[in-house]
Amino acid sequence: MKAEGIQAAAWLLIALPLAGAAVLLLGGRRTDRWGHLLGVAMSAASFVVGAAMFVQMLGYDPEQRRRTLHLWEFLNVGSFKIDMGLLVDPLSISFVLLITGVGTLIHVYSIGYMEHDPDRRRFFAYLNLFVAAMLLLVLGDNYVAMFIGWEGVGLASYLLIGFWQHKPSAATAAKKAFVVNRVGDFGFITAMMLMFATFGTVGFEQILGEGAEHAGAASQLSTGTATAIGLLLLLGACGKSAQLPLQSWLLDAMEGPTPVSALIHAATMVTAGVYLIVRSAPIFEMAPDAQLAVTIVGAATLLAGAIIGCGKDDIKKALAGSTMSQIGYMMLAAGLGPAGYAFAIAHLIAHGFFKAGLFLGAGSVMHGMNDDVNMRRYGALRAVMVITWATFGLGYLAIIGFPLLSGWFTKDAIIEAAFHKGGTSGAILGTCAVIGAGITAYYMSRVMFMTFYGDKRWDEDAHPHESPKVMTVPLMLLAVGSLFAGGFLILGGFSEFLGPVVGHPHESEFHWITAPGAATFVLMLIGVGIAWRQYGARPVPRTAPAGSFLTVAARKDLYGDAINESLLMRPGQWLTRLAVWFDNRGVDGLVNGLAAGIGGSSGRLRRVQTGFVRSYALSMFFGAAIVVAALLVVNV
Repeated sequence: MKAEGIQAAAWLLIALPLAGAAVLLLGGRRTDRWGHLLGVAMSAASFVVGAAMFVQMLGYDPEQRRRTLHLWEFLNVGSFKIDMGLLVDPLSISFVLLITGVGTLIHVYSIGYMEHDPDRRRFFAYLNLFVAAMLLLVLGDNYVAMFIGWEGVGLASYLLIGFWQHKPSAATAAKKAFVVNRVGDFGFITAMMLMFATFGTVGFEQILGEGAEHAGAASQLSTGTATAIGLLLLLGACGKSAQLPLQSWLLDAMEGPTPVSALIHAATMVTAGVYLIVRSAPIFEMAPDAQLAVTIVGAATLLAGAIIGCGKDDIKKALAGSTMSQIGYMMLAAGLGPAGYAFAIAHLIAHGFFKAGLFLGAGSVMHGMNDDVNMRRYGALRAVMVITWATFGLGYLAIIGFPLLSGWFTKDAIIEAAFHKGGTSGAILGTCAVIGAGITAYYMSRVMFMTFYGDKRWDEDAHPHESPKVMTVPLMLLAVGSLFAGGFLILGGFSEFLGPVVGHPHESEFHWITAPGAATFVLMLIGVGIAWRQYGARPVPRTAPAGSFLTVAARKDLYGDAINESLLMRPGQWLTRLAVWFDNRGVDGLVNGLAAGIGGSSGRLRRVQTGFVRSYALSMFFGAAIVVAALLVVNV
């Protein structure tokens, strides 16, 4: 259905932050004094437009909430035709509100956090660029438009992770994120090629259909083709959402400023892979093996991320491991089909609130601790950073699944849906999710106790203090979301709202008390208790002990970098060296040898040309003699 009313202005969602980025990047130093305010204003204006569109959408009947806005013809080469357009439906508008709402709060927080940075204007330009690219990713009405936003997000991420490029670690982390994501992008590009070869188009309407009935061309796919496309899309999702085996870039990306960690690597960018899977639901529903692969990747990642979080003393890297784990829950839910789509998106939105609050809370702690990230040099900060402690604490309770807070509603819904899958796979997936919840309670309690409780372990030059209001007010608003977002979504009919796009779960009623929920609650209490015994009731040493084998593995990111180096980097280096050797000795050797042979032969032949008449006469004599002899032999 064509866009109308305020939804016809959907292009403004992208144009506003994109214009802000252009002004700040092209305006130069003359915009330094007010550039940060323009960046905030553009993000906030985009949120206002998105909120108005959401309100208008609620006035339509559920089956009439899909609107498309054609912009222009993007490509027309032979049979390959792509129109650039925007799709506004319940799924995309949910992401729009998250991106612009949480994004605006992070913009406001960055005013204080980056106050003394000489390149603050450029930082806000990159933030605006990221918001514009992320909005294109979720609003594009075909896979090519989505991919343009996908790559724009990758570019903005590279620029923001490496913003403090004077630090070699930041420059290296930015390059690592860029390279690892190219691996996932290869899967996405190949999937699009296979779609065009199969369907002759990459448009959502033609491939996926116009609603939950999924009556597009994907419904006619063979299982083999659907599986191939699904696995390639999963590879793309793993790269962007830091899922196994393409997770290694995420923890290094903490080298960027803390608002970057909150915006890109907690609330929005890493959720792009989940959006890709849920948006492509009709393809995965035709490929049970690809769906199973999604659930396996999600379950393995949620456990791996949780274990990594247990071994980190760097507060941001501990939260990064948590991000990896929570995205694993979303991927697990997305692989469950209609039973899990809505829960995946609900957890994604709730996670956007409490994880952004946790990262910004970590930034507030760093702001008061001379940018120190080592939790072993914190302790007892609740007395001097009351607002940060309270807001961080609410985010902590939400993520561990404390009853009636956001994470309790959304995570328990995913765990229950996993068990309802039935069979051996359902039991294994559900058990992994329950165990992951227990580990989450442990490592997040570890972060909470090491940071805000216990004895003071500060350096002598540290003078911890509360952050200014421009930083604490966003923390308060995010804390409100940590309290209520999950319950509002699960109890407020979010499944029905998304139903026209992803279908309705067979079991959509929320159960307050279930056996998996009880097991999760017990494991949560055990995790909190163990963490308190180790880090709350005992003094925390300022230097990390040697630790067990598992602790060492967690500190080394479960040897993810070592595995990548062994399987990819070193063979790549050897292949490069072999190629250089072959080029030098083979290709260049053949060319140089042929040139040398011709040069040497010509030099030797040149010596025959002496310039003396007697030599030429003698040559003619011998030549004539040879000819005569040959003729005589022939005649005989």
